[in-house]
Amino acid sequence: MPPVLRTPPPPEHWAAPDCLGRFPFDAARVRADWNQLHAGQPLPLPETDELATAWALYHAGDFAAAAQAGHRIGGAGGAALADQATAIYANYVEPDDERRLALLRQVGERALARHAADPGDVHALYWHAYALGRHAQAVSVARALAQGLGGRLKDTLEQIIEQQPSHADAHFALGAFHAEVIDKVGELVARMTYGVRAERAIELFERGLALHPDSATGRVEYARALMALRGDAASAQVQQLYEAAAAIEPMDARQCLDREVALACMAD
Repeated sequence: MPPVLRTPPPPEHWAAPDCLGRFPFDAARVRADWNQLHAGQPLPLPETDELATAWALYHAGDFAAAAQAGHRIGGAGGAALADQATAIYANYVEPDDERRLALLRQVGERALARHAADPGDVHALYWHAYALGRHAQAVSVARALAQGLGGRLKDTLEQIIEQQPSHADAHFALGAFHAEVIDKVGELVARMTYGVRAERAIELFERGLALHPDSATGRVEYARALMALRGDAASAQVQQLYEAAAAIEPMDARQCLDREVALACMAD
């Protein structure tokens, strides 16, 4: 039985305000730019014009309309779009903490159900991991580790990389996990208890950037990981990573939001 898809909230609460309207997309442009737009998370081209048009809403930054269209279209393709639009909105735009957590939980549950129905659906597994990881960051990584979520997240991300070695975003997420655990419990405990290592974190980020050299997200997460692992000793490299992320010309609203994050980090 397919997972139950909850109805997203009203459209006025679901847009990328600083990026909306700057990236006009239609089905033809979505198809033409698909590989570049989804370089971090390989995904097959939309099979229908209706689904390609729905993805155009996502790339333009209208996450509500994209999620609603995904729910309406249904099937694996529609559900994939709905979960991605919801997760990105929740992580980047939603101002209310409780609502953000609720949306991430919904995505995590739905994506896990989709993967259970189709174990070969790596996209579903990634968005389950994404929601789990962002939820853990929001409520406290230390608390998430105490609840046993750390091992679950690590295993999930490793499974994604094993099934799809070209998945750059999974490499970035797993690298961030290694760094955050070390930052919270110390390198010795992290290595012995959770099997994470600082050098592995660096390897994962470098591999992710080799797979997706134009990833602003990867650079921002790499910079944050270096600060957690090396502190002020890494400040020059961290600044270079933020500057490189901010210099990447965005192709769509999601990448525009990534750039805004990089600029904010540079200003701190």
